Amino acid sequence: MRLGGPIFLENINPDTWVAALMANGYRAAYCPVDAQASPEVIQQYAAAAAEAEIVIAEVGAWSNPLSPDEGERRKAIAYCQRQLNLADEIGARCCVNIAGSRGTRWDGPHPNNLTGDTLDLIVETVREIIDAVKPKRTFYTLEPMPWMYPDSPDSYLALLNAVDRKQFGAHLDPVNMVCSPQRYFNNRAFLRECFEKLGPYIKSCHAKDILLSDHLTTHLDERIPGQGFLDYCTYLSELSHLSADTPLMLEHLEKEEEYIQGAGYIRSVAGEMGIIL
Repeated sequence: MRLGGPIFLENINPDTWVAALMANGYRAAYCPVDAQASPEVIQQYAAAAAEAEIVIAEVGAWSNPLSPDEGERRKAIAYCQRQLNLADEIGARCCVNIAGSRGTRWDGPHPNNLTGDTLDLIVETVREIIDAVKPKRTFYTLEPMPWMYPDSPDSYLALLNAVDRKQFGAHLDPVNMVCSPQRYFNNRAFLRECFEKLGPYIKSCHAKDILLSDHLTTHLDERIPGQGFLDYCTYLSELSHLSADTPLMLEHLEKEEEYIQGAGYIRSVAGEMGIIL
Protein backbone atom coordinates (compact mmCIF):
# COMPACT_ATOMS: atom_id res chain seq x y z
CA MET A 1 0.00 0.00 0.00
CA ARG A 2 0.99 3.64 -0.37
CA LEU A 3 0.45 6.30 2.28
CA GLY A 4 -0.52 9.77 1.12
CA GLY A 5 -2.14 12.99 2.21
CA PRO A 6 -2.64 16.65 1.41
CA ILE A 7 0.35 18.93 1.04
CA PHE A 8 0.53 22.57 1.98
CA LEU A 9 2.09 24.79 -0.67
CA GLU A 10 1.55 28.42 -1.60
CA ASN A 11 3.18 28.13 -5.01
CA ILE A 12 2.57 24.75 -6.57
CA ASN A 13 4.07 23.38 -9.75
CA PRO A 14 5.06 19.82 -10.69
CA ASP A 15 8.53 20.16 -9.15
CA THR A 16 7.45 21.70 -5.84
CA TRP A 17 4.54 19.26 -5.64
CA VAL A 18 6.79 16.22 -5.98
CA ALA A 19 9.36 17.69 -3.58
CA ALA A 20 6.67 18.28 -0.92
CA LEU A 21 5.30 14.77 -1.29
CA MET A 22 8.75 13.25 -0.94
CA ALA A 23 9.57 15.48 2.04
CA ASN A 24 6.45 14.09 3.76
CA GLY A 25 7.37 10.52 2.84
CA TYR A 26 4.21 10.12 0.76
CA ARG A 27 4.12 7.66 -2.12
CA ALA A 28 0.52 8.53 -3.05
CA ALA A 29 -1.06 11.91 -3.70
CA TYR A 30 -4.33 13.69 -4.20
CA CYS A 31 -4.71 15.09 -7.70
CA PRO A 32 -3.08 18.56 -7.64
CA VAL A 33 -5.26 20.14 -10.36
CA ASP A 34 -8.90 20.17 -11.43
CA ALA A 35 -10.54 19.74 -14.82
CA GLN A 36 -9.97 23.39 -15.69
CA ALA A 37 -6.24 22.78 -16.02
CA SER A 38 -4.84 22.75 -19.53
CA PRO A 39 -3.90 19.44 -21.18
CA GLU A 40 -0.26 20.52 -21.00
CA VAL A 41 -0.37 21.11 -17.23
CA ILE A 42 -2.20 17.83 -16.68
CA GLN A 43 0.46 15.94 -18.59
CA GLN A 44 3.25 17.74 -16.73
CA TYR A 45 1.88 16.55 -13.41
CA ALA A 46 1.29 13.04 -14.75
CA ALA A 47 4.88 12.87 -15.97
CA ALA A 48 6.26 14.25 -12.70
CA ALA A 49 4.32 11.66 -10.71
CA ALA A 50 5.49 8.83 -12.95
CA GLU A 51 9.12 9.91 -12.76
CA ALA A 52 8.98 10.13 -8.96
CA GLU A 53 7.05 6.83 -8.72
CA ILE A 54 4.11 8.55 -7.02
CA VAL A 55 0.60 7.20 -7.49
CA ILE A 56 -2.13 9.78 -7.97
CA ALA A 57 -4.76 8.22 -5.75
CA GLU A 58 -7.93 10.11 -6.47
CA VAL A 59 -9.55 13.05 -8.16
CA GLY A 60 -12.32 14.56 -6.06
CA ALA A 61 -15.67 15.29 -7.68
CA TRP A 62 -17.34 16.61 -4.54
CA SER A 63 -20.85 17.70 -5.49
CA ASN A 64 -24.49 16.62 -5.22
CA PRO A 65 -25.65 14.64 -8.27
CA LEU A 66 -28.86 13.80 -6.39
CA SER A 67 -29.83 17.38 -5.55
CA PRO A 68 -33.59 17.99 -5.46
CA ASP A 69 -32.87 21.12 -7.51
CA GLU A 70 -32.68 19.77 -11.06
CA GLY A 71 -30.40 22.59 -12.20
CA GLU A 72 -27.93 21.86 -9.41
CA ARG A 73 -28.19 18.15 -10.11
CA ARG A 74 -27.32 18.63 -13.79
CA LYS A 75 -24.39 20.90 -12.90
CA ALA A 76 -23.10 18.29 -10.46
CA ILE A 77 -23.34 15.47 -13.00
CA ALA A 78 -21.47 17.55 -15.58
CA TYR A 79 -18.80 18.34 -12.99
CA CYS A 80 -18.41 14.65 -12.10
CA GLN A 81 -17.99 13.83 -15.79
CA ARG A 82 -15.27 16.47 -16.19
CA GLN A 83 -13.44 15.27 -13.08
CA LEU A 84 -13.70 11.64 -14.17
CA ASN A 85 -12.21 12.59 -17.52
CA LEU A 86 -9.39 14.38 -15.67
CA ALA A 87 -8.75 11.26 -13.58
CA ASP A 88 -8.43 9.23 -16.77
CA GLU A 89 -6.10 11.76 -18.38
CA ILE A 90 -3.80 12.16 -15.39
CA GLY A 91 -3.75 8.45 -14.57
CA ALA A 92 -5.42 8.61 -11.15
CA ARG A 93 -6.62 5.36 -9.66
CA CYS A 94 -10.12 6.74 -9.24
CA CYS A 95 -12.45 9.69 -9.29
CA VAL A 96 -14.42 9.86 -6.05
CA ASN A 97 -17.60 11.56 -4.93
CA ILE A 98 -20.36 10.74 -2.49
CA ALA A 99 -23.60 9.47 -3.98
CA GLY A 100 -25.35 12.70 -3.03
CA SER A 101 -28.26 13.79 -0.87
CA ARG A 102 -31.92 14.38 -1.58
CA GLY A 103 -31.74 17.34 0.80
CA THR A 104 -30.39 20.84 0.33
CA ARG A 105 -27.08 20.08 2.06
CA TRP A 106 -24.97 18.18 -0.46
CA ASP A 107 -23.52 15.73 2.05
CA GLY A 108 -26.22 15.83 4.70
CA PRO A 109 -28.86 13.40 5.99
CA HIS A 110 -32.37 13.37 4.55
CA PRO A 111 -35.36 11.05 5.03
CA ASN A 112 -35.28 10.09 1.34
CA ASN A 113 -31.58 9.21 1.16
CA LEU A 114 -31.93 5.58 2.21
CA THR A 115 -34.87 4.56 0.03
CA GLY A 116 -35.35 2.28 -2.93
CA ASP A 117 -36.16 5.20 -5.22
CA THR A 118 -32.93 6.95 -4.30
CA LEU A 119 -30.95 3.74 -4.80
CA ASP A 120 -32.39 3.54 -8.32
CA LEU A 121 -31.49 7.18 -8.93
CA ILE A 122 -27.90 6.57 -7.80
CA VAL A 123 -27.61 3.68 -10.26
CA GLU A 124 -28.98 5.83 -13.08
CA THR A 125 -26.70 8.74 -12.19
CA VAL A 126 -23.50 6.70 -11.88
CA ARG A 127 -24.21 5.07 -15.23
CA GLU A 128 -24.76 8.48 -16.82
CA ILE A 129 -21.44 9.76 -15.48
CA ILE A 130 -19.43 6.73 -16.56
CA ASP A 131 -21.13 6.27 -19.93
CA ALA A 132 -20.49 9.88 -20.95
CA VAL A 133 -16.75 9.64 -20.26
CA LYS A 134 -15.99 5.98 -21.04
CA PRO A 135 -12.79 5.99 -18.95
CA LYS A 136 -10.10 3.54 -19.96
CA ARG A 137 -7.66 3.71 -17.03
CA THR A 138 -9.53 5.05 -14.03
CA PHE A 139 -12.70 4.22 -12.09
CA TYR A 140 -15.63 6.21 -10.80
CA THR A 141 -16.18 5.47 -7.10
CA LEU A 142 -18.47 6.50 -4.26
CA GLU A 143 -17.19 7.25 -0.78
CA PRO A 144 -19.40 5.51 1.81
CA MET A 145 -21.39 7.69 4.16
CA PRO A 146 -23.37 7.01 7.36
CA TRP A 147 -26.65 8.44 6.03
CA MET A 148 -26.64 7.73 2.31
CA TYR A 149 -25.85 4.79 0.07
CA PRO A 150 -23.44 3.06 0.10
CA ASP A 151 -23.58 2.79 3.89
CA SER A 152 -22.32 -0.80 4.27
CA PRO A 153 -20.32 -3.41 2.36
CA ASP A 154 -23.57 -5.09 1.32
CA SER A 155 -25.16 -1.91 -0.04
CA TYR A 156 -21.91 -1.16 -1.90
CA LEU A 157 -21.96 -4.61 -3.46
CA ALA A 158 -25.59 -4.10 -4.44
CA LEU A 159 -24.64 -0.84 -6.16
CA LEU A 160 -21.68 -2.39 -7.95
CA ASN A 161 -23.92 -5.13 -9.31
CA ALA A 162 -26.78 -2.81 -10.21
CA VAL A 163 -24.63 -0.19 -11.96
CA ASP A 164 -22.98 -3.00 -13.92
CA ARG A 165 -20.15 -0.93 -15.38
CA LYS A 166 -16.58 -2.20 -15.55
CA GLN A 167 -15.19 1.21 -14.60
CA PHE A 168 -17.28 1.53 -11.44
CA GLY A 169 -15.11 0.66 -8.45
CA ALA A 170 -15.14 0.95 -4.66
CA HIS A 171 -13.68 3.63 -2.42
CA LEU A 172 -13.22 2.56 1.19
CA ASP A 173 -13.65 4.91 4.11
CA PRO A 174 -14.53 2.57 7.01
CA VAL A 175 -14.85 5.38 9.55
CA ASN A 176 -17.77 6.82 7.58
CA MET A 177 -19.61 3.53 8.01
CA VAL A 178 -18.89 3.15 11.72
CA CYS A 179 -22.18 4.82 12.57
CA SER A 180 -23.32 2.87 15.63
CA PRO A 181 -21.87 1.58 18.91
CA GLN A 182 -22.26 -1.93 17.51
CA ARG A 183 -19.94 -1.26 14.58
CA TYR A 184 -17.67 0.89 16.73
CA PHE A 185 -16.92 -1.80 19.30
CA ASN A 186 -16.78 -4.52 16.66
CA ASN A 187 -14.82 -2.57 14.07
CA ARG A 188 -12.18 -5.27 13.74
CA ALA A 189 -14.76 -7.71 12.38
CA PHE A 190 -16.37 -4.92 10.35
CA LEU A 191 -13.06 -4.06 8.69
CA ARG A 192 -12.58 -7.69 7.73
CA GLU A 193 -16.08 -7.76 6.28
CA CYS A 194 -15.32 -4.66 4.20
CA PHE A 195 -12.26 -6.23 2.64
CA GLU A 196 -13.81 -9.67 2.25
CA LYS A 197 -16.71 -8.25 0.24
CA LEU A 198 -15.17 -5.21 -1.47
CA GLY A 199 -11.48 -6.09 -1.74
CA PRO A 200 -11.42 -6.83 -5.49
CA TYR A 201 -13.10 -3.50 -6.24
CA ILE A 202 -11.19 -1.14 -3.90
CA LYS A 203 -9.23 1.60 -5.70
CA SER A 204 -8.36 3.98 -2.84
CA CYS A 205 -8.90 4.26 0.92
CA HIS A 206 -9.13 7.04 3.48
CA ALA A 207 -7.25 7.14 6.77
CA LYS A 208 -8.72 8.72 9.86
CA ASP A 209 -9.95 7.57 13.27
CA ILE A 210 -13.17 7.64 15.26
CA LEU A 211 -14.06 8.11 18.92
CA LEU A 212 -17.32 7.39 20.75
CA SER A 213 -18.07 9.84 23.54
CA ASP A 214 -19.95 8.92 26.70
CA HIS A 215 -22.81 11.42 26.65
CA LEU A 216 -26.24 10.65 25.26
CA THR A 217 -27.32 9.82 22.82
CA THR A 218 -24.70 8.50 20.38
CA HIS A 219 -21.85 10.84 19.43
CA LEU A 220 -19.13 9.60 17.10
CA ASP A 221 -16.41 12.04 16.09
CA GLU A 222 -13.51 11.89 13.65
CA ARG A 223 -10.05 11.92 15.18
CA ILE A 224 -6.42 11.91 14.10
CA PRO A 225 -5.26 8.34 13.42
CA GLY A 226 -4.15 6.89 16.74
CA GLN A 227 -6.52 9.01 18.83
CA GLY A 228 -9.60 6.88 18.31
CA PHE A 229 -10.79 3.29 18.44
CA LEU A 230 -10.30 2.11 14.84
CA ASP A 231 -8.20 -1.06 14.78
CA TYR A 232 -5.34 0.04 12.54
CA CYS A 233 -3.57 -3.31 12.87
CA THR A 234 -6.54 -4.97 11.20
CA TYR A 235 -6.98 -2.12 8.70
CA LEU A 236 -3.35 -2.25 7.55
CA SER A 237 -3.24 -6.04 7.59
CA GLU A 238 -6.27 -6.26 5.31
CA LEU A 239 -4.92 -3.51 3.05
CA SER A 240 -1.61 -5.34 2.70
CA HIS A 241 -3.40 -8.13 0.82
CA LEU A 242 -4.52 -5.77 -1.96
CA SER A 243 -2.43 -4.34 -4.79
CA ALA A 244 0.83 -2.84 -3.55
CA ASP A 245 -0.23 0.43 -5.19
CA THR A 246 -3.47 0.78 -3.21
CA PRO A 247 -3.44 4.27 -1.64
CA LEU A 248 -4.26 5.03 1.98
CA MET A 249 -4.98 8.75 2.09
CA LEU A 250 -5.06 10.90 5.22
CA GLU A 251 -7.92 13.42 5.21
CA HIS A 252 -10.15 15.78 7.20
CA LEU A 253 -7.46 17.16 9.50
CA GLU A 254 -7.04 20.89 10.01
CA LYS A 255 -3.31 21.48 10.34
CA GLU A 256 -0.18 20.21 8.67
CA GLU A 257 1.10 19.13 12.08
CA GLU A 258 -1.93 16.88 12.51
CA TYR A 259 -1.21 15.14 9.22
CA ILE A 260 2.40 14.60 10.31
CA GLN A 261 1.14 13.15 13.60
CA GLY A 262 -1.39 10.88 11.89
CA ALA A 263 1.14 9.67 9.34
CA GLY A 264 3.61 8.97 12.11
CA TYR A 265 1.12 6.81 13.95
CA ILE A 266 0.19 4.81 10.85
CA ARG A 267 3.87 4.31 10.01
CA SER A 268 4.59 3.12 13.55
CA VAL A 269 1.82 0.52 13.37
CA ALA A 270 2.94 -0.55 9.90
CA GLY A 271 6.56 -0.79 11.03
CA GLU A 272 5.65 -3.10 13.90
CA MET A 273 3.81 -5.30 11.41
CA GLY A 274 6.60 -5.28 8.81
CA ILE A 275 4.39 -3.46 6.28
CA ILE A 276 5.96 -1.02 3.84
CA LEU A 277 4.06 2.22 3.21
